[in-house]
Amino acid sequence: MQDEPRTIRAMRNFNPLRFCAPGAISAADRHLLISQAAYLRAKQRGFAAGHEVEDWLAAEREIDAQLAQYPP
Repeated sequence: MQDEPRTIRAMRNFNPLRFCAPGAISAADRHLLISQAAYLRAKQRGFAAGHEVEDWLAAEREIDAQLAQYPP
């Protein structure tokens, strides 16, 4: 997506979990990662209303799958 800001493109490809020690992510950090992923999903749809829960649940699955790669 060439029309989006460079920071959004970089965020889409950035995986902060690869810098975490196994099991080192807190519940607050997990929540932040999920909220960022949900935001990117909403942005991709043009922030169309009515998909907030769907975006959150999909982001939660995505982040939890990434976290599972780094067991404690």
